[in-house]
Amino acid sequence: MKNFFSNIGKIFISFDVVDALVIIMFTLVFYYVFRILKGSNVKSVIAVFSALIVVTGIIFISNDEMSGATYMIIPLVMAGLVLVIFNVEVKRDILNMNSFNMHTEKQGHQTAVSKDEAERYSAEIIRALQNLSKDNIGALIILSNDNVPSQVLESGVVLDANISSQLIEGIFFPKAPLHDGAMIINNYKIQAAGCFLPLTQNVNIPKELGTRHRAGIGITETSDVIAFIVSEETGIITIAQRGKISRYADYDLLKKTLNDYYWKDLSANGRKRI
Repeated sequence: MKNFFSNIGKIFISFDVVDALVIIMFTLVFYYVFRILKGSNVKSVIAVFSALIVVTGIIFISNDEMSGATYMIIPLVMAGLVLVIFNVEVKRDILNMNSFNMHTEKQGHQTAVSKDEAERYSAEIIRALQNLSKDNIGALIILSNDNVPSQVLESGVVLDANISSQLIEGIFFPKAPLHDGAMIINNYKIQAAGCFLPLTQNVNIPKELGTRHRAGIGITETSDVIAFIVSEETGIITIAQRGKISRYADYDLLKKTLNDYYWKDLSANGRKRI
């Protein structure tokens, strides 16, 4: 134990640039990991990381022959583990880094809505989804927050149209020019339609879910958006968020999801939640 504390003292006495780099790398890795884990139920992963750090730290401190540069191995190994374990989250952050929607900035995009507006938009979207579901018409609608990758928007047709159930249903009508792609709704506008989305690589997705569902799930893995998916085979409405799906979405779940989506704007204006 005496040697242990003695070695700790030597570390501070011989503190140099390499040690500073190690501390900085540790800080960055920890910050990124805990930012990813914020609000997630992954306590076991945190425990594994913490145990790895404690055990490795004790080994290095207790060994007099270890040089300062050797400490660089620890954060480098941890960074590699982050890339492997959290590959989806890392990919999402990289894609979102420079992918904010430039079209809305140029058009003076309205970023806040009133309670009445939010209720009207929600009602129009729900009506369209339920009508499409009843008629077994496939559809894929993305609720964006000015954060859909620019390449996705550029793959479709920019509309900048007001939200209405008639327009939504018309776009997804079979054999319509844009019915196979995704519709992007950005706050109070139907921003684009006919967009192509990245497909999820998750092998645990049920086999009965086709390309439309894989595209809806895939975009939620790489961007902080919400996807509404209507199956053309069964009419089932599915909601995807952060790579997770909720199937058989009824009116109450659709309403709650849309309320949560528009709530960010209502809270910004100090209004009550709808």
